[in-house]
Amino acid sequence: MTDSGGTDEPGAVTVHLRQEEPIPLDVSFDCRRGELIALVGPSGSGKSTILRCIAGLNTPESGRVTCNNVDWLNTDQRVNLSPQTRSIGIVFQHYTLFPHLSALDNVTAAMQHLQPGRRRDRALELLKTVNLDGLEARRPRQLSGGQQQRVALARALAREPGLLLLDEPFSSVDQATRRKLQRELAGLRGRMAHPIVLVTHDVEGACMLADRICILHHGQSLQIGPPMEILNRPRHKLAAHLVGLTNVFRGTVIEHRAEPNVTHLRWLGYELEIRHRPDITAGSAVDWVIPPQYILLHQRVRRSRGERENPVRGVIDELVVMGETASVTLLVDNSNDTPMTFNLPLHVVERNRLRTGDNVSVSLRGEGIHLMPPDAEGFRP
Repeated sequence: MTDSGGTDEPGAVTVHLRQEEPIPLDVSFDCRRGELIALVGPSGSGKSTILRCIAGLNTPESGRVTCNNVDWLNTDQRVNLSPQTRSIGIVFQHYTLFPHLSALDNVTAAMQHLQPGRRRDRALELLKTVNLDGLEARRPRQLSGGQQQRVALARALAREPGLLLLDEPFSSVDQATRRKLQRELAGLRGRMAHPIVLVTHDVEGACMLADRICILHHGQSLQIGPPMEILNRPRHKLAAHLVGLTNVFRGTVIEHRAEPNVTHLRWLGYELEIRHRPDITAGSAVDWVIPPQYILLHQRVRRSRGERENPVRGVIDELVVMGETASVTLLVDNSNDTPMTFNLPLHVVERNRLRTGDNVSVSLRGEGIHLMPPDAEGFRP
């Protein structure tokens, strides 16, 4: 894939894809110059198929892909540029480096668009950019997984692409290397103007890197937005579950009060005060979600003023220590139907002498409670 397809520099990309089979797709998004958008979803959600359609390796039943206002794909106009003529750099999951070539030669192999005399200097510059200067002569088997990934990234950039595609680029390395590479990519982005589309199942990693996240399920884009908006304001129950939010419940909006600017939500035998949501009709059933960081334990050793905010009682059903943190599952009102999970620092667990079976109280911070329409039409697990 060389730098052609009618664009000389990175620019905005728009994607609209539709098909019924073999993998259903109904997805639309854009990616602006210098932006990274992450396509996130479980296996079978269509992430890699979308990437292949953008690259020209798959052709959907209908759709349009443009870069810098130039059509790479337009099924209505019967435009479908070959992968070689789309201005794309790709980093695949397994990197696909040439095993018999050095790191330097792997990068220069992607520079057929440059005069031969310019290739070596440009390749050395790119290897330095990805922190591989001094390792130019090593072959892939002499490099760690993380170093191979950096060679693959340098090779993708060597094509001087209008768009960079990253297909699960961190899945083949250990967790420590993955986090290091993610930090390096975050730093590199400040020096790149490329729009970047990242495919990943790792929600946490996507939140670290992406300007926006597109949540996918069965080929459909459920929600697109900044990471914190997705995590704290999911559009509906399914989107919440797909980003790992487990505290999703059903309640009823009771009333709205302009003063003191709150909405009242009935849940079980509790009346919760949450941020004002006058857009939802009083009496409506809603799904609601609370991220775990908005659940506060009422300490046994001393009380605080914050305990007056939406107090809820329950019994600890599970307490799992993980390093310096403990994951707590609370059965609200001692009911197996209402498990609520949150994390506590280990020192808080020890200071309060918490054990499985203990009765405790927590506060649900109103600012963290988010209301959603119940069982959004058309989206099912």
